[in-house]
Amino acid sequence: MDMPMDTSLSLARGTAAPVPATPVAGAGVVRIADDKAMLRAAADLTRDLVKPRPMVYWGDLIASVALGYGALVVAATSGSTAVVVVAAIVSVLGLYRGLSFIHEVSHMKHASVPNFRLCWNILVGVPMMTPSFMYEGVHNLHHAKTRYGTVEDPEYLPLALMKPWTLPLFIVVSALAPIALLIRFAVLSPLSLLSPKLRTMVVERYSALAINPQFRRRAPEGEAKAYWNHLEVAASLWAITLIGITAAGVLPLRAFLTILGVASAFAVLNQVRTLVAHLWENDGETMTVTAQYLDTVNVPPPALLPALWAPVGLRYHALHHLLPGLPYHALGEAHRRISAELDAMSPYHKASYPGLPGLVSKIARSTMVRR
Repeated sequence: MDMPMDTSLSLARGTAAPVPATPVAGAGVVRIADDKAMLRAAADLTRDLVKPRPMVYWGDLIASVALGYGALVVAATSGSTAVVVVAAIVSVLGLYRGLSFIHEVSHMKHASVPNFRLCWNILVGVPMMTPSFMYEGVHNLHHAKTRYGTVEDPEYLPLALMKPWTLPLFIVVSALAPIALLIRFAVLSPLSLLSPKLRTMVVERYSALAINPQFRRRAPEGEAKAYWNHLEVAASLWAITLIGITAAGVLPLRAFLTILGVASAFAVLNQVRTLVAHLWENDGETMTVTAQYLDTVNVPPPALLPALWAPVGLRYHALHHLLPGLPYHALGEAHRRISAELDAMSPYHKASYPGLPGLVSKIARSTMVRR
């Protein structure tokens, strides 16, 4: 259950003082100035937390995948409706957590956790038709200081400034993601080998986990291109095989539909999380680091449910934008240190919210008020 905003300790502390703002010369707008004390404290207090712990990564990934796939088999084969429902929910949560490691893969230095990217692609990326190349080389643009919140940001839309109907559409369309991925890898990938024009379209428009429809990604080069090609071939062969064995009756139709249903469910869950990952209030202007932080969301303890709908450190999304190099398992400790160090006047506390319902309500109200 969500709590009223004024009962949240961290949010109440954060609203004690306004965040300094400075006019932008010639632009006629007000830009939030960087809070140097916050930025310095965040960096200084977390220097010993930057090293990934391989055992945590491996243990978490393997447990998530084993739970997710195991429950998926039960959901696809059980004759009990109650068992199917419970198993499907467990599968959604397990596989969603496993898939969420794509975020870590896009940030980590691969030598720090050897072979993790490769194994993640084998266990999750290829089977779920979301190989890591669909996020690597894309997500880093979202963190670029001069790109965040602009038309060049692949992961940003000013949703809070748009029409109210865009929010349900934003969620509902994500349910079609499994079908879109099947088409992308089983149909478009092989066809694009025959048409350079189609290949360019596939690379630019259908090879990124992005929400900005204006984003066009660049074709990979060198080692990145070779890695991309290997993963794309693997994902394409898997997609074609999945369709083929279903059509041939080797894979029962019920099992195929269960796979699609589970995939659709965690795609919707991830889209809901994306909806509340930011406040989405920027209209295209470049933003300071502090402004970017305040446009992003932390949902820290004592709330428990964010561990399920924002797994693998995503509940500390605002903190991640301050310190994108921190491994996910260090974000909780980093948040505790910074929260304790900075006084109630610091803007750091303003990015913490109690839970999902209040955030959804906030952005919904914003779309209605602005229209």
